Amino acid sequence: MHFVHYGHSCVLLDTGAARLLFDPGVFSSFEDVRGVDAVLITHLHADHLDPARLPALLEVNPGAQLVVDADSAAVVRDLGLEPTVVEIDTTLTVAGVQVKPVGGTHAEIHREIPRPANAGYIVADGAFYHPGDALYVPEESIDVLGVPVGAPWLRLGEAVDFTREVAPRVAVPIHERTLSEAGIQIALSRLQAMAPEKTTTTVLPSAQETEV
Repeated sequence: MHFVHYGHSCVLLDTGAARLLFDPGVFSSFEDVRGVDAVLITHLHADHLDPARLPALLEVNPGAQLVVDADSAAVVRDLGLEPTVVEIDTTLTVAGVQVKPVGGTHAEIHREIPRPANAGYIVADGAFYHPGDALYVPEESIDVLGVPVGAPWLRLGEAVDFTREVAPRVAVPIHERTLSEAGIQIALSRLQAMAPEKTTTTVLPSAQETEV
């Protein structure tokens, strides 16, 4: 599989059969992405779904299927877009690839802040797992895991424990734009030092295709 990290939670996965773009949000640079078969949104927060740029992204990728969680559906319909709305734990076929939405609820930021729907996406029976803004541990064995490293709802120890519980072959750090450069380096060093023995932590270079 090949991956491109466009910043924060925005990741392009090329399975060889399909090109799937996850979470094009306001902290990410995805304007030049072409040849996408599907755009998948985990939840409605702006760092995962940028309403201002999403229509243009789909315009230059006219064949792309738009896949969203239940709460994001109203946002994209207000843009004049008609999405595929997922149901948690109900596998669907996206661009010929099996995708299973899991979890269902955003992690808690504060008890007074509402928690929207959050669909983590497991691609091809565990080849890749993008959790969005939650640390749901799936039953499936995961090969490549997108690991959030910085967020208002996240402690570094939780990211380490999440990686250990999922125990992927490769952990790919994402969701980093809320941290300073120093904070990112601290998080990466801890993840690399404390990951399970079987897990390699691979930092994807910005906007460059990498085989994982």
